[in-house]
Amino acid sequence: MYKIMTAALALTVSATAAQAISRHNSTSLSCQRIQSIIQEEGAAIMRYQSTRNPSLRLYDRYVSNGAFCDTEKYPVRATIPAADTNQCIVFRCVDRSSNSSQ
Repeated sequence: MYKIMTAALALTVSATAAQAISRHNSTSLSCQRIQSIIQEEGAAIMRYQSTRNPSLRLYDRYVSNGAFCDTEKYPVRATIPAADTNQCIVFRCVDRSSNSSQ
């Protein structure tokens, strides 16, 4: 019985760890859709072109709340471009030792 429970636990842990985070181009989605995706999934990676250097693609991981940040990080408000606005409000994780909220 112990072996079966251990095997079931191992399968559950490996299945959870294997879940991939979704990736989206933020400028092809409305701000409401971006916020919806992050809320539904807890975290998502959003990509977009740099406004200063259009040949540069930027990306970051955005979260619905602090539960999706590592223990040494916390969520801060950020904005990213969306299809319908240049300042869609989202949250990203930053180091607790950081004073920056870029």
